[in-house]
Amino acid sequence: MDSQLLLSCALDIGEYMLISGAEVYRVEDCIKRICTAYGCKRVDVFTITSSIVVTIVDDVHRRATQTRRISGSNTDLAKLEKLNQMSRWMCAEKPELYQVKLKFRALRDEPKYPFWIECIAYAVIAGAFTIFFGGVWTDGLVSLFVGLMLRFMVFGAGKCRLNAMFSNFLCSFGMSLLAFIAVKAGLGQSVDNIVIGNIMLLIPGIGLTNSLRDMISGDTMAGMLRFFEACLIALALAAGFILCAIIMGGAI
Repeated sequence: MDSQLLLSCALDIGEYMLISGAEVYRVEDCIKRICTAYGCKRVDVFTITSSIVVTIVDDVHRRATQTRRISGSNTDLAKLEKLNQMSRWMCAEKPELYQVKLKFRALRDEPKYPFWIECIAYAVIAGAFTIFFGGVWTDGLVSLFVGLMLRFMVFGAGKCRLNAMFSNFLCSFGMSLLAFIAVKAGLGQSVDNIVIGNIMLLIPGIGLTNSLRDMISGDTMAGMLRFFEACLIALALAAGFILCAIIMGGAI
């Protein structure tokens, strides 16, 4: 058994599970099961939101360690489910590791949803939340447009490789600015309802939920890191709206 190649395959899967929105305990359990299935006598995994460290001991007591730095996150529950299926396939059938590498690369490089579908989804979700939280139909129509523009803002921030806090601050400011302009132009009635409908697209709900699940599972350090990250993103969103409200003369 090539211990280094096994570690590389396990870390590939663990890394993309973490990026796609998996909890820390799920990532650690997946890596342990894969390495154990291939004959490792001991597997030690340490995972936080930004790093994975794995040490294995094989059947002749040789040790191997690899570390993987995790940068960024891109919640994709469909890809997460496929990665889970891939790990089960490895544990059940123990395929050759080169086959695992090929299958992983194909999964990693699968095309995402087309950009135009994402734009429609952003617009519909924003409009629906605006109506749900008490907005009138004109607010909903404005929110559809603002949600569409918000997708372009998120896309632009991603292309510029901005960090999560600054990206969310700019998106919140831009989205709030469009809402204020629309209401002042008489196209909508409530800035609050329009902003609420759109800000729901940016709130890190999965990150906050996973942080609590990690802490409940005993991964206190990883859970606290996720929790503080989610709180900082929420503060950035609030700061973007507050700054826009001050500039546009709105009430805080």
